[in-house]
Amino acid sequence: MTEPVVTADAPAQASGRAPRVRVQRRPLHGVLLLDKPLGLSSNDALQKAKWLLRAEKAGHTGTLDPLATGLLPLCFGAATKFSQLSLDADKRYLATLALGIRTTTGDAEGEVIERRDADGIRPEQIAAACAAYVGEIDQMPPMYSALKHEGKALYEYARQGIEIERKSRRVTIHAIDIVSVQAGTVTLDVRCTKGTYIRTLAEEIGAALGCGASLAALRRTGSGGLTLQGAVTLSQIEALPDEQRAALLTSPDCLLADAPELRLSLADAARFLSGLRRRVDAPDAERVRVYGPEPRAFLGSAHITAGELIADRLLTPPEVQALLT
Repeated sequence: MTEPVVTADAPAQASGRAPRVRVQRRPLHGVLLLDKPLGLSSNDALQKAKWLLRAEKAGHTGTLDPLATGLLPLCFGAATKFSQLSLDADKRYLATLALGIRTTTGDAEGEVIERRDADGIRPEQIAAACAAYVGEIDQMPPMYSALKHEGKALYEYARQGIEIERKSRRVTIHAIDIVSVQAGTVTLDVRCTKGTYIRTLAEEIGAALGCGASLAALRRTGSGGLTLQGAVTLSQIEALPDEQRAALLTSPDCLLADAPELRLSLADAARFLSGLRRRVDAPDAERVRVYGPEPRAFLGSAHITAGELIADRLLTPPEVQALLT
């Protein structure tokens, strides 16, 4: 394993500044299940992980607010071809609501604009309020969000006191389960489609209860078929020796864990990787995981229509080989 290269230029040495460190990047292919810490943006977490792994190419699978913690799948190398699957996947959150407190941003970052007594709110009232939001609902994106308008995030306008007209969006709340109810707070287990604003949901539930509410804490626990099981923190990565960090990555096919598997012979695998369509004895499917004859030889994703296997996203032969080594 190549170590980071330290180079010192003449001006830096002459001025007494520390030597400039140039990290040699390496090609890595796989998915890192990161448990994002509080206070970091998704991109900050990605860049930190990319630097720790010395990876050439990486991307995250959707924004997780700085005030949120939890599951942030990071894709490296060939896995970036499938990152959209995780972006589009359903999500799961643990959301803690502060009852009786409304803020300018709908969460703990904003200024408190109203306080009400919530001591009389009973668990059955909370359950009824949550049940009203299960199913398809229309949500208005909050001004304090990363949604773009004319190239700028809405929160940039909000910080200037500018209100931008937004269109509501249709999302689906699959389930809301009450985890705990304590003095002034309630923690909910929320399963929903992508693009759901949990801050907005917290405010709406608070309004339904008549006391108002804001989001005190948020933790993402699932994305599609991925969970926090096996997730690591940046501190845990940093504590490992450099030569052990790459072993934290899992194969890109974990992003397609919910799709059926199809295994091809060596000859058919070569044809599939070249983009050729193949006749297969398998039922039609919107998405399948395709493998070669070797157990870990993941080749890419495809769909099956009228008995024909049609490639969607393909790995290159060097990428397939890299996953086998």
